[in-house]
Amino acid sequence: MSEVIKFNEALKKKRVHRGDEKAKVTREYLDEIIEKFGEKIRDVKQAAYNQWIITVEREDLPEIVLYFLNHPEWKETQLSSMVATDERPLNGKFSITYWLSVNGKAGDFYLGVRAYLPEDDPRFTSIAAKHRGANWYEREAMEMLGLTAEGHPDPRRLVLPDDWPSCVYPLRKDFHYSNSPPGEKFYPYKEPKKDEIVVPYGPYHVALEEAAHFRLYVKGETITDVDYRGFYAHRGIEKISEGRLTYDQVCFIAERICGICGCTHSTAYCQAVENAGGIEVPERAEYIRTIVLEIERLHSHLLNFGIVSHLVGYDYGFMKAWRIREHVMWLAERLTGNRKTYGMLLVGGVRRDLLEYRKSLIEDVLKKIKTEFSELVDEAISTSTFVKRLEGVGVLPYKVAKEWDVDGPLGRGSGRDFDVRRDHPYAAYKYLDFKVPVYKEGDVLARALVRIEEVFESIWIIEQALDQMPGGDILAEYKEIPPYSEAIGMTEAPRGENIHYVMTGENNKVYRYRARAATYNNLPAVPDMMRGYTIADAPLIVASIDPCYSCTERVQVVDVESGKVRVLSETEFNKLSIKASRRV
Repeated sequence: MSEVIKFNEALKKKRVHRGDEKAKVTREYLDEIIEKFGEKIRDVKQAAYNQWIITVEREDLPEIVLYFLNHPEWKETQLSSMVATDERPLNGKFSITYWLSVNGKAGDFYLGVRAYLPEDDPRFTSIAAKHRGANWYEREAMEMLGLTAEGHPDPRRLVLPDDWPSCVYPLRKDFHYSNSPPGEKFYPYKEPKKDEIVVPYGPYHVALEEAAHFRLYVKGETITDVDYRGFYAHRGIEKISEGRLTYDQVCFIAERICGICGCTHSTAYCQAVENAGGIEVPERAEYIRTIVLEIERLHSHLLNFGIVSHLVGYDYGFMKAWRIREHVMWLAERLTGNRKTYGMLLVGGVRRDLLEYRKSLIEDVLKKIKTEFSELVDEAISTSTFVKRLEGVGVLPYKVAKEWDVDGPLGRGSGRDFDVRRDHPYAAYKYLDFKVPVYKEGDVLARALVRIEEVFESIWIIEQALDQMPGGDILAEYKEIPPYSEAIGMTEAPRGENIHYVMTGENNKVYRYRARAATYNNLPAVPDMMRGYTIADAPLIVASIDPCYSCTERVQVVDVESGKVRVLSETEFNKLSIKASRRV
């Protein structure tokens, strides 16, 4: 226990972030954890200001993780991510780390609970049977790294194509990103029960903007069960980023994880590297990041309001919401040069300053959005058919939402009072004042109301940031980031909590990169939201969580006739891009 005995001494040397009293509270709870579990904790280390990792033996892993998730004083603690890493080149082992977001009396911190698995016996005990939110994480660790989650309730394939051979693990370090091994597989969907019929909703459907397959089991018009198959657009972003791209190049890859809320992914990645490398971002850059992130939230929420309106037949609301959204898109282009995929972030800050004369431009656009959106909300809420179509549909009770670790408007619409901007403040949010809207009904209407209120809060956040904007640099200078440091970066995306994990490597490159989008936590709850409702409700329920499927799926080319899969080389991809751009 010598490593743990040194723990308190090491704490005294750590920098207290802006004199935050929460740091003191966090230390008290960590002391309590060490005292409770004693010899079961093999090591404790601080990865960043509010990030801690405790190492335990694999047989003790379920007990300790579940203790934190069920802690009576940590009401909104959730499993925010799980990272499995091939550390064999470093120490001959695999590692798995459950990252927990801890809130409430325990202060503001993320806790990683880690165990190491030997190369010749990479087994660990699943916690998914007792905490459903671990389901996808553990399935991904099994197929992407070849680890075995013993006792997992649903060990089916999650990410890889159906024809991928079962003995090939793409996130192991000895697998090259360009490989495409052949194989023969099929996906074992659930079998329908007696009197059930199967109704496919996807992979391609008029109400789905991306490929996803919801297999609906119905009796008459009522949905009795749902099976989900996704990851049709897995792009290998994590594998490409590990060892091939520099730290700053990954910023732009991360932003392409999502076409709607890409900047929040880029921010989470940058913050992970900055936390791992001890890089202090200038305050002006923090404010600029915050403004751009809230502009992104505005356009995302307005987009979703329009889609939900369209799905209930309220096309007036759809057209007006998207017309208001166009003000946001125009503003983003004036500030960043792009309507979307802004390209604003680098590790250490931002690429472009916010010129003084553009402040009045932002303020004018915000006034216009506030006025027009207020009118639209009044009209929509006073339209009884619009409200009645949303009310009481797709109910997700608080208890079930907690079991799945759902977050964002989906979680807050079910009573989960959790928002990363407030509970784990980053960028300039720690200097700003704003409300976090929470509703307890758990239906589609509650989620819509959360987003409506957040539009007005985003406007208020931007107004404060403009008023308080400090001067100074926009990009921190740093020479070298120490290899094999690790940390996470977290943001509150329009859909919920994004978590990016980074272990730094040598030669200015990433050793391990793990991106977790909010939809990854939210999608598994869809079956619980659909059961008991009708087929006609299914598109509306799915749209109410505002899913981004490719966000969860992190470019392959498939020959539909032969079934062969191959990865394009950079030269081939560039040639195809040039050829496509010249078509009339």
